[in-house]
Amino acid sequence: MQRLKDNPGRTLDELTEELDMARSTIHRHLLTLEDNDLLFRENGQFYLSLWLLDFGISARDRISFFDVARKQVDRLAEETGEKVWLVAKEGDYSVHLYKASGASPLETSARVGQRRHLHQLAAGKAILAYLPEEESQGIIDRQGLVEATGQTITDREALFEELAEIRERGYAFNLGESIEGLNAVGAPIRDEEGMPVGGISISGPANRVKGGLLKDELPDKLLATIDEIHINIRYGGSR
Repeated sequence: MQRLKDNPGRTLDELTEELDMARSTIHRHLLTLEDNDLLFRENGQFYLSLWLLDFGISARDRISFFDVARKQVDRLAEETGEKVWLVAKEGDYSVHLYKASGASPLETSARVGQRRHLHQLAAGKAILAYLPEEESQGIIDRQGLVEATGQTITDREALFEELAEIRERGYAFNLGESIEGLNAVGAPIRDEEGMPVGGISISGPANRVKGGLLKDELPDKLLATIDEIHINIRYGGSR
């Protein structure tokens, strides 16, 4: 299914060439998924079924902070004019849950449902910073520091020095570390025990999101939004 997500419309012959599996095994898997309506076939080409969208929405709806955070993300995008992302921590990764665009957003390849390495993102680094050190160390041990651009932090010591700075100020920066020419600021969403369960980031083109806007104005607006979400979580208004 991962191969069909990345390259929709593959034939059995193409999948057999691309995968290190027997043709009969691949065919059996395809038929099983097709019989369960998770794939559909058109002119001999296989595609993921739109029914999977229902599974994704159901998975997103289990996130306790989603409803209240989504409303705040919409407001923040309108207020700043930039693109605002809501993410959740799942396992060792960040998953894009929702986005809202202001009046002048930068369009990128990022999409709802996309899974990314935490250290590449502003919200992801904010999540890492507030995890117990043993857990953040474990994530890096398992996943490494994969490079997305030439600016991505790939040195372990440098990353953990930055995580300490993030804890001091309460928010993180992404300076072209996930996408060339994109700057962002992110902060964590924490549960009632103080554990980071997600985050919010505001992003825009580096030639516009810089200086005082990046360092002061956007962080202030972001932290105010995060505070409102935490109040809702603490007092039961998150659903």
